[in-house]
Amino acid sequence: MSSFAIRSTQKELMDTYSGPLEELRTILADINRVNRLLGGIAITQDAVFRLIEENPKKSYTILDVGCADGYMLRSLCIAARSCGLSLKCIGVDLNGDALQLAQEQSSDFPEIRYLKKNVLHGGMEAVDCDIVISSLTLHHFNDADIVVFLKRFLDLAALGVVINDLQRNPLAYYLFKPFSLFFIKTRTARIDGLISIKRAFKRRDLQRFAEALPQARHHISWKWAFRYLWIMDHKPKEHL
Repeated sequence: MSSFAIRSTQKELMDTYSGPLEELRTILADINRVNRLLGGIAITQDAVFRLIEENPKKSYTILDVGCADGYMLRSLCIAARSCGLSLKCIGVDLNGDALQLAQEQSSDFPEIRYLKKNVLHGGMEAVDCDIVISSLTLHHFNDADIVVFLKRFLDLAALGVVINDLQRNPLAYYLFKPFSLFFIKTRTARIDGLISIKRAFKRRDLQRFAEALPQARHHISWKWAFRYLWIMDHKPKEHL
């Protein structure tokens, strides 16, 4: 159990993936399936719509950092269409092949566009957005980079930031093994799922990051299955 005391630094296979496009399509489908079955899609979607309800406007721009094949953005757009809400969405990722899949699968979603950008190195200043989301992306980075990411997110987001990521928990790790045998097709996704849990967070980790961002209000809550939802929004000016 001691191996869960601190975040692992082991790299995931997907961090350096350079295999065939069709294999990547299957791996990302595995990840999307797990995220859907274990509530990750709904967690992010509910949080985004909560921020929208609290800040009524005619339309909203959503920026998804680490969008992969765009599954989360398409889910948000479908939900927005069903209630007559106007969304513009921007997906950002470093993996050009994943973005190619995103473009292909988003042909019926003219409200989504994709960019190959490294948010950590800037280059997003011209992007105006209301809400920044990041789902299962933050755990890929070390602590120092995470603080830089979060500051950038807050600078970009007019309304708020929604983070959805994993809890570092031994029970989650050992339950994932039998779960993956039934619901995950690819070896890469099975291996990376276990590494992800060891790279993930305890509440104290997120609270420490939050302390480095005093300009924002932070709402951190545990969600099933073994996830944290972290919503950040800007403090009223009189509180700064």
